[in-house]
Amino acid sequence: MCHEALNKKFYFNLNNLNVLQTRQKSSITRLTRNSKIFKTIIKAIQDKKGDNIVSLDLRKVEEAVADFFIICQANSNTQIKAIADFVEEEVKGKCLELAYKHEGRQAQQWILIDYVNVVVHIMLPEPRKFYQLEEMWSDAPLMEHND
Repeated sequence: MCHEALNKKFYFNLNNLNVLQTRQKSSITRLTRNSKIFKTIIKAIQDKKGDNIVSLDLRKVEEAVADFFIICQANSNTQIKAIADFVEEEVKGKCLELAYKHEGRQAQQWILIDYVNVVVHIMLPEPRKFYQLEEMWSDAPLMEHND
């Protein structure tokens, strides 16, 4: 697929990043990788067989809108939905937190779940390769979470 077609195909996904600009990062609670919500999200993704799971520690990145991004890959629209649904279900059940916002459920190529201090990106391989979030936020330390 040519670059122009990729641009058109994934243009709507830019909205997933733009939605983060509409709210401020909470300075009240600072998360760590040992925080309950962080561990719950990682485990939920692993339970639904998400691939290439990484977290980006954005706490020292001045322009960041969250403490962490958690990024994973799914192999189908069905798996993207299953991972997103399970993350929200587990976080609600174990952490008593609801997502501030979520985007991308219609197209199901990139679903973003925003918990304010941690943002989850569940992506198909093509949009993940195209948008390269890990490169965009290369100042943030990256940790892999694959079993």
